[in-house]
Amino acid sequence: MDKIKCECGHVNPEGTVLCESCGKPIEENQHIDGNDKTKLLNMRYDGTARRSQTYNRTIIDKTWNFFSSVKVGVMLIIIALIASGLGTIFPQEMYIPPEAENRDPAVFYEDWYGLPGKIYYQLGLYDLYSSWWYMILIALIGVSLVICSIDRFVPLYRALKIQQPKRHNTFLSRQRLFSKTDVVSDEHKKAFVSNLKKQRYKIVEKDGNILAEKNRFSRWGPYVNHIGLIIILIAALLRMTPFLYLDEYVWVREGEQKLIPGTDGEYYIENKRFLLELYDENDERFKAAMERKGQLVHKNYQTDAIIYKAKDNQIVGQEPELEKVKESSIRMNEPLKFDGYTLYQSGYQENEFANMTFKVYEKADADQKALGELTIDLTSPEKTYDLDNGIKVQVTQYYPDYELEDGEPRSVSKFPRNPAFVFNVFPPNSDQGEVSFVGIGKNIDATGENKYKLGILDFEMRYASGITVRRDYTLPLFIVGAAIFMIGVVQGMYWHHRRIWINPKEQGILLAAHTNKNWFGLKKDIEKAIEGTDIQMVIDQEEVEKEA
Repeated sequence: MDKIKCECGHVNPEGTVLCESCGKPIEENQHIDGNDKTKLLNMRYDGTARRSQTYNRTIIDKTWNFFSSVKVGVMLIIIALIASGLGTIFPQEMYIPPEAENRDPAVFYEDWYGLPGKIYYQLGLYDLYSSWWYMILIALIGVSLVICSIDRFVPLYRALKIQQPKRHNTFLSRQRLFSKTDVVSDEHKKAFVSNLKKQRYKIVEKDGNILAEKNRFSRWGPYVNHIGLIIILIAALLRMTPFLYLDEYVWVREGEQKLIPGTDGEYYIENKRFLLELYDENDERFKAAMERKGQLVHKNYQTDAIIYKAKDNQIVGQEPELEKVKESSIRMNEPLKFDGYTLYQSGYQENEFANMTFKVYEKADADQKALGELTIDLTSPEKTYDLDNGIKVQVTQYYPDYELEDGEPRSVSKFPRNPAFVFNVFPPNSDQGEVSFVGIGKNIDATGENKYKLGILDFEMRYASGITVRRDYTLPLFIVGAAIFMIGVVQGMYWHHRRIWINPKEQGILLAAHTNKNWFGLKKDIEKAIEGTDIQMVIDQEEVEKEA
């Protein structure tokens, strides 16, 4: 790597625009920051040698230069924003409404949204935020932030750390704020420095040359922002790991005990009771609001639940032995928490059949006297039921949520909301069965020659409770990242890096100043500091150039 030696004796890295020590412009590199086309120096990075502006030989150099570009970073963010917006057109898979007849994405999006929904599903937008290409896009933004920060921070930090009070005359005269005073007494010079100290400037003096500086830390504000954003992006990527982030949904019916998904078979939940409370429609406090809404309003719905944990010493294939961990109610906005997991009351289904009792009677019997009864658990019906009188009933087809489509029976969902059956009834000591179709309001003899009929004798209804299971260890990372980002915002927005150089010139001084923002405030500082002295006020050379 070539080095550039300045006339002051300092050796600069290749690609340096302004000498790190004295600030003298390196003639052959002025095109890098555009100083060859302007009167004033570009002080954004203090003329330091940045890798992205210096090397472009190998594939590593080209990759570095690509990601160090602010334009590339902005484009990646815009693409991510557009992609994120597409993901909000329809609900994501995890937010498919509990009341949907079929929560399978392949069916749901087309059923609810037609052709646009089908296209949405086929493009994979239904699970966009967990898709591989979206994660790669987020990772690329993180890479861009890291490279952009390193490419700029490291050389800028080095330049500010080794800067000297003595500056080259060309450096001083090409600053935006500059003045030359031919004669200045030592007394006035000391008064000027003293006034700067009162304004909390840090004074560095060497051989009569003075550098007054304050709020250097504000220059690091954007890089602190980047650190915060990088932590947030890392947290977003870590959400892809099941150990750090879990978001599952489970339906638990009253009286049912179920494995909690995502817990590796460790935890179970039992729904002891579901409670639904509505606001009183006759209550004068709520009557007008409910009339405007046009429906009853939920006051509360909750699941009285018991959480069990499977014991460790289990034999494979054996029913797990459970021990109670916690018993509590899961209410709206009042989740149940245990061992790092949080259970939210997210939905419910009413009017779901728990079981149905049928009687078998002779078709010719006008009194429909029962020859036998059978009760079917609609969650897991048996294949065959043997009655006491020798009659055998087979369940050959079961439609939990029956619907007739194009003349063919089908089940809209797996939930028993409108159960229907195809039965095969075998008389005593006979292998010849009689086929019947039985449902709510339907009792069809397939051949018209059946001797026996089945009729609904009784049924039980129950609620099904929709529970969201969450575990999120990435949330602290999001909070830390957001806090660091806000610190960077405050750091860069409310403080400004200000520098004032005072270099002796024969009997007078050369005075120059620079700030990264709020030039008016810097001029006020200088005006206040030179008050009562013979030192000339600085001229804003940029404004003079505009007026010319």
